[in-house]
Amino acid sequence: MANVFDDALRRLLAERLSAFERRQLADAGLKRAAVAITVVPQAGEAAFLLTRRAPRLNAHGGQWALPGGRLDGNENAMEAALRELEEEVSLRAGASSVLGTLDDYPTRSGYLITPVVVWAESIDGMKPNPGEVASIHPFPLSELQRPDSPVLVTIAESERPVIRMPLGESHVHAPTAAVLYQFGEVALRGRATRVAHFEQPVWAWK
Repeated sequence: MANVFDDALRRLLAERLSAFERRQLADAGLKRAAVAITVVPQAGEAAFLLTRRAPRLNAHGGQWALPGGRLDGNENAMEAALRELEEEVSLRAGASSVLGTLDDYPTRSGYLITPVVVWAESIDGMKPNPGEVASIHPFPLSELQRPDSPVLVTIAESERPVIRMPLGESHVHAPTAAVLYQFGEVALRGRATRVAHFEQPVWAWK
């Protein structure tokens, strides 16, 4: 599919996400969280945002991440994802910008993540919050359609495969990799692929 940033792409993504039967998991004592998969323009093409977390953060400092965090108070996942998007990268988006949601993903570190797909018409004014984000990186949607992706790795500590997604000259691990893989499958390819069974690397279990 073409990845031109236009109304046709927005409609297609929204239609595929609407048709997808999202799986909502019971929290089972996990802390609820949300992340924003944000589709943005980049030289006329569609891209998505990843951040490098500030290196001084206690949890997973310096790693690739989607904007997101824990739900506050009575927030739902959509409200939390939009709030975190504004707090972390200064992008303000309303409820009408949300295209849909993907499956809940339980993490080894104690969170139940709900991915929220957001359409951002402009990235004017986007900047990292230095307390949380070291840098912001738009990646073309085509990076989620590479023939060498995903990579599944076997580890001794688990019977489940660890998922990794190549991006540019780097790569990301689960949970981010699992979330992005499902976005690519559901929204870009129109496939109802599940990802909750994919494992995370052992260093992400804390």
